[in-house]
Amino acid sequence: MIYEKIVQTTPIEKGWSGDKKYCALTADGQKYLLRISSIERAERKKREFTQMQRVAELGIPMCLPIECGLCEQGFYSLQSFIEGEDAEPYIQKLTPARQYAYGLDAGKVLARIHTIPAPEGILAWSDRFNAKIDRKIKMYAECPLKYEHGDAEMLDYIAGHRHLLDSRPQTYQHGDYHIGNMMIDAQGTLTIIDFDRDDYGDPWEEFNRIVWCAQAAPHFASGMVDGYFEGKVPPEFWQLLALYICSNTLSSLPWAILFGEKEIEVMRAQQAEVLVWYENMKKTLPSWYVMKEKI
Repeated sequence: MIYEKIVQTTPIEKGWSGDKKYCALTADGQKYLLRISSIERAERKKREFTQMQRVAELGIPMCLPIECGLCEQGFYSLQSFIEGEDAEPYIQKLTPARQYAYGLDAGKVLARIHTIPAPEGILAWSDRFNAKIDRKIKMYAECPLKYEHGDAEMLDYIAGHRHLLDSRPQTYQHGDYHIGNMMIDAQGTLTIIDFDRDDYGDPWEEFNRIVWCAQAAPHFASGMVDGYFEGKVPPEFWQLLALYICSNTLSSLPWAILFGEKEIEVMRAQQAEVLVWYENMKKTLPSWYVMKEKI
């Protein structure tokens, strides 16, 4: 058991996960990422670990799952420790062409992740996501805060495009796939971290976090879409993406209240930027998307 050989742990404070994270050092000098969850989440974390093993078998550059089990603090998992830099500040310093190239990598990796099928018998996506939309609209309606403008346009767009959810396929999802959950390792390879929100669903819904990529590095976001679709992006993707982003954006404001004024302002600014990208939901191709030929 590697866990029993740990002699030193250094807390890692980054991220929104409920897990406690550490850089763990064993007696033989090996570094690992140690994540500790509450015992109540043990079954969920076991499933997550198993799914990470399936992803790793695809050759995905990622925090590799090594060992998991019960410990005094709850449930632990050990993963490979990535020596490198956070992707967002690293990529922002690069030329547009290099940003786009890393985006291509991110899109190709995501396409491989989505080759893992959803289990048979899973509830239809239209049923699952329509219920989620209803919950998010209710959250926003009951929220004491409101966006200054544009919420009516978002609600109208959602109402007019729910039919796009019909007959959508479902696959395994990373669950929080964006530039903030990526690193650049010591060899310069884009590497994926934080699978703790993994799920099953429409593979295109996985792009709902691309807002973070587009805000940080539009050329990276553009490359991510092109890499996923091998340069042939279907028009219906953009229509569905706008639906997913509208749904997420509405629920972001009530979510932010739990974390204070700073996060509230972040979400207000993001909603305003989304409205600019989509011209108040009058178009579905976002203005941040830059075609390869123009980079």
